[in-house]
Amino acid sequence: MVETLIVLVTVVAMEVFSVYAHKYIMHGWGWGWHKSHHEPRTGWFERNDLYAIVFAGLAIVLIALGTRGMWPLQWIGAGMTAYGALYFIAHDGLVHRRWPLRYLPRKGYLKRLYQAHRLHHAVGSKDGCVSFGFLYAPPVAVLKQQLKRGRSGATGSKPPLATQSAPGAQGEVDGQ
Repeated sequence: MVETLIVLVTVVAMEVFSVYAHKYIMHGWGWGWHKSHHEPRTGWFERNDLYAIVFAGLAIVLIALGTRGMWPLQWIGAGMTAYGALYFIAHDGLVHRRWPLRYLPRKGYLKRLYQAHRLHHAVGSKDGCVSFGFLYAPPVAVLKQQLKRGRSGATGSKPPLATQSAPGAQGEVDGQ
């Protein structure tokens, strides 16, 4: 029971950490790796995938240390792994279609998550982006307002990613 709680708390903590890391590291000093995620992909992998390798490596180390007696590290590593799996399904599969998931959410939480991440990609630079979470998405109306305020003097902006790729996704950011 305690182990399950540790895993669940770690998943929630990873989302909080991911918002911070995405906003201040990936869109800050770590832009060199993350920039590839905001550009059209030319192959199966992008430089941004190095972040997943780093976090997976850390989770593996924690699990290994935990199984060697450093409790509760294996459960923290398991929570990181669970978060990574959710990220892979929601972000890489649902939003960016990096594997053959063709589901396009039409309502509810998944639609909001999808739209929020598309709005995140509506800016063509590291500055001025909105919605830095991977599993939590603020209301779309709030994000559109933030984006509009940020664009009033922004350069390098481009249309939302939904209009650039993902067949059948046209209009999805606007909720049509």
